[in-house]
Amino acid sequence: MKNTCMAILVGLGFIATGFAQEISKNAIGLRLGDSDGFGAEVSYQRAIGDNNRLEFDLGWRDGSDYDGFKLAGLYHWVWNIEGGFNWYAGPGLGFGAYSFDHYHGRKDSDAFVFLAGNIGIEYSFDFPLLLSLDFRPELGFGNSDFDNNDLDFDIGLGVRHQF
Repeated sequence: MKNTCMAILVGLGFIATGFAQEISKNAIGLRLGDSDGFGAEVSYQRAIGDNNRLEFDLGWRDGSDYDGFKLAGLYHWVWNIEGGFNWYAGPGLGFGAYSFDHYHGRKDSDAFVFLAGNIGIEYSFDFPLLLSLDFRPELGFGNSDFDNNDLDFDIGLGVRHQF
């Protein structure tokens, strides 16, 4: 009886190990989305456990009548679907600032903070490439009515190098 129980426990241990995924320690690349007018973001991910990580995204825009940046920090729980396919979800927050020159000579600038959620799916290739598709709702808080005091929905495609 003891041998049977021991065999079952060892078997369950091997099964649990087989379903555990390994996420990359570091990944850096681009997150391509609308990012509420900030365009592509430079993205960095850092593992903080076997299935948890932090993600930092920096988007900026510099033009003749618009300058701004936006920094987001997100916490992800990562779950394996099968093989290299994972899905992830987690909360986040961020801040940003912008300056906008209107056509009539009026200038508008503001700093804002936002709360975010993130849910997505990713595929980790056998070589160091990670592709992801995610959905990030953001609830912004600022002083002006320039489109940062509302709920925005951002969809992004991530292309990252893992190391």
